[in-house]
Amino acid sequence: MKVDLAGIKFDDAGLVPAIVQDALSGAVLTLAYMNSESLALTVQTRQTWFWSRSRQKLWKKGESSGNTQEVVEIKVDCDKDALVVLVNPAGPACHTGAISCFHNSIDDAQSGPPVNLAASDTLRLLYQVIEQRKLERPAGSYTSYLFNEGLDKILKKVGEESAESIIAAKNDEPERLVSEVADLTFHLLVMLVEKGITLEQINAELISRSKTRIAEEKA
Repeated sequence: MKVDLAGIKFDDAGLVPAIVQDALSGAVLTLAYMNSESLALTVQTRQTWFWSRSRQKLWKKGESSGNTQEVVEIKVDCDKDALVVLVNPAGPACHTGAISCFHNSIDDAQSGPPVNLAASDTLRLLYQVIEQRKLERPAGSYTSYLFNEGLDKILKKVGEESAESIIAAKNDEPERLVSEVADLTFHLLVMLVEKGITLEQINAELISRSKTRIAEEKA
């Protein structure tokens, strides 16, 4: 994370805009402001720190909600008066519970549930819904039923959906394969939530394996 703090151009209020972006999906999560102290803390701790213009104080993302943001990289624009902060988010960025603060459209025709989420955003959103189901256990919910039945039931469903995905692939049935893999993915997420494993842990493992393979190829 090579950031020349001395070269950043802060405005008259001593602030610089920071666009926070999901390092995995590329989704823009929020726009916040940093002063020299919060930027230095962000670089030092690899967690996002900002300056609240309304409260006139430093604040760390997730300090009350737990929805922290692990910093992967900080980029400075060509004029050195704006930042892009790439992060691995541990939960929603918006105080409303939405993944991104930019979830409202000014075009009425585009209102309604998102239909073009990146795959990683869809997984995160589904994971969050499953977490909520486990916590609240609403009546009539299939997800609640799985959690109420326990781990053995969840693992049985993972096994069944795995077998059905294999059969669909073997029989060269693309549409059915997509459907079965979607079912398998859902039940895998239920299993992860039940065991307390986060998507960030899976992502970190995949990144580690990717780096290892690249190093092996170079060797």
